[in-house]
Amino acid sequence: MKGSAAMAKVIEPYTEALMSLAQSQNLVDRLGEDAAAVLSVITESEQLSTVLNSPVYEGGQKKAILKQIFENQVDHHFLNFLLLLVDRQRIAFLPGICQRYRELLRDLNQVSLAEVTSAVELTEEQRQAVCDRVKSMTGAQSVEIESRVDPDLIGGVIIQVGSQVVDASLRGQLRRISLNLSRP
Repeated sequence: MKGSAAMAKVIEPYTEALMSLAQSQNLVDRLGEDAAAVLSVITESEQLSTVLNSPVYEGGQKKAILKQIFENQVDHHFLNFLLLLVDRQRIAFLPGICQRYRELLRDLNQVSLAEVTSAVELTEEQRQAVCDRVKSMTGAQSVEIESRVDPDLIGGVIIQVGSQVVDASLRGQLRRISLNLSRP
C-alpha cells in the first residue's frame, strides 16, 4: 500500500501537468490517444520497458530511443513530455501517468470504462449490448470497453465497471450452483 501511495504522489502531479498542457493547447483528446498508443507500445515491448527502467542506459540514450520510436507517431507536446520525464528521472512512472491521464480524460468526457472478460472475442453486436448495459448501470454518456479473452469462462461474460462486477459467465453460474448445493 505504501508503494502505491508513493507512486501516486509522483504520478498525480505529472498527470495534472500533462492535462493542463493538453487543455491549454486544446489537445485533450489527441494526447489521450497518444497516451493510449505509448502505453500500448510499452506494455507490448518488454525490451523497451526494460531499457526505460534500466539505470544502465543514460538519459541521452533513452531520449534517442523515444524519439526514434515516437517522433512521427505522437504530438510534439507529448514527445517533449516524454523527454522531460527522462530528464527528471521519472520515465519509469510513464505507464502509470498514461493510465491516470486516460482516467482523467474519461471523467472529463463522462465515459465509463468497462473491463469485459469473455470466453471468446466479442462480436460488434455483443460489444454494443455491453455498452448499452453499462450505460444503463452508470448513466454514462458513452462507454469504453477493454476486453480480454479467458477460455476458462466456458461461456458468457464478466463485466467490471469500477467496483461493480456483473458475472454472467458459465463458470460463475456453475460456482453459484456448487455453493448452493453444498449448503445444508
